[in-house]
Amino acid sequence: MNRPLRHIAIFCGLLVLALLLRANWLQQVDRQELAEHKHNARVRFERFSSPRGDIIVGGKAITGSKETGSKDYAFRRTWKNGPMYAPVTGYASQAQGTSLLERTYDSVLSGQDDRFAFRHAKDVLMGEPRRGGNVITTIDPKAQKAGYQGLTDLGARGAVVALDPRTGKVLALVSAPSYNPEDFAGLSFKEGDRFKALLDDKSKPLANRPLRETYPPGSTFKILTAAAALEHGVVTDVDAKTDAVSPYPLPLSSSRIGSEAGDAVCGNASMKTAMQYSCNNVFLDAASELGEDRMRETAEKFGFNEDVYADEFGDMLATKSLYPEELDKPGTALTGMGQGSLTSTPMQMAMVTAALANDGKLMQPYIVEELRGPDLSTLEKNEPMEKSQAVSPETAKKVQEMMEFTAKEGSAQRALIDGVTVGGKTGTAQRGVDVRDEVPYGWFVSYGKKDDGRSVAVAVFIDPTDMDISRSDISGGRLGAPIAKSVMQAVLGD
Repeated sequence: MNRPLRHIAIFCGLLVLALLLRANWLQQVDRQELAEHKHNARVRFERFSSPRGDIIVGGKAITGSKETGSKDYAFRRTWKNGPMYAPVTGYASQAQGTSLLERTYDSVLSGQDDRFAFRHAKDVLMGEPRRGGNVITTIDPKAQKAGYQGLTDLGARGAVVALDPRTGKVLALVSAPSYNPEDFAGLSFKEGDRFKALLDDKSKPLANRPLRETYPPGSTFKILTAAAALEHGVVTDVDAKTDAVSPYPLPLSSSRIGSEAGDAVCGNASMKTAMQYSCNNVFLDAASELGEDRMRETAEKFGFNEDVYADEFGDMLATKSLYPEELDKPGTALTGMGQGSLTSTPMQMAMVTAALANDGKLMQPYIVEELRGPDLSTLEKNEPMEKSQAVSPETAKKVQEMMEFTAKEGSAQRALIDGVTVGGKTGTAQRGVDVRDEVPYGWFVSYGKKDDGRSVAVAVFIDPTDMDISRSDISGGRLGAPIAKSVMQAVLGD
């Protein structure tokens, strides 16, 4: 063989070897990734070739499946009260894929989980169709309905989160405006147009506001500032007068910040009085004296600056709530009243409230109680898990004292419930570069406790952009407290 032919033969041999290596690589290494790829039609065919298992709320299925008559997509997903539960279930669409619980537990719901292998083999032998497993949630249907109805009655964009402080169970996860996942569950052009319309809608119905959107928390953050001041000894007596003048001179700035309650009430007020009337000066001063490191340290113990899941893994990840790095003195002071560059999800503020109601112990939130196989056998069962001891029980009890006083004598009175110990805090958060051009956000956080040990913590967020309401009427106490009250009543009873 002459030299040129030998070179060509070697080159062709190398090409064949490369093809063999690539083929083996695809079959052995990339097999699982390709099998689960969203653009793999076989995955979609398999997902909808049989009825999906159900997502369960309060012992009842809020999802289902119906036959389509199609050879490739034999079944399509259905929902009960789809808009109300969309922030929990997500969607399972033949064209758009899956999200949230439908995505996180797709292998269980579609019956493709490896743990079902023996069951499927048995079904094949018996000529039975493949069946999916069920996802049992922690959601309280009455609390979910109360939160959703409260927001929709207002006509507001917003979110509601309710947690069991003792366990971390997510009792309500509400977003408004919402969407019906069933509207685009199939493949028709009309359904594709509906999905595109939702994407283009300025009110962002597809947004998961409790988990995925962050906002300045405003005065609701003052409960964390109070906890930090008490924990680090900056404040030792919540009833003692402070040195915080009103209006408060922002450090290194010519700006002076007042409070809605007025300088006569807020000037040199105690922290308890400042909580009652939401005096900005006392919390600006506390944050300034604490400094950014101690403020950030406390915020991080409550969950800021880290990933927070509403479930152990998967598509239930919340956007990080941020207590920023490298703040200057004015920026640090502003975080004391929940402003500046501080951002939070409604889930995060519910976690802060729940931890304080639970004597400083922060529990890991979770929304799935149990996974069950097609034969109703238990595959997994979640148990409460402590995330951190955010502050000492002594500190938490002092903050509880102030929040309960605020509910009885201050701005959170609209959340009071007979026979229930209620603590609350209102919040109005400014946004935009020029706050005069932007309507503020409304916030409200609260907890309710009964003598039998039951408790609930609630965070309500309201964006009044679409509401026909004057700027002066926008406040967390006026708009958010009644919603929080109805959610607490739903969990604890009237």
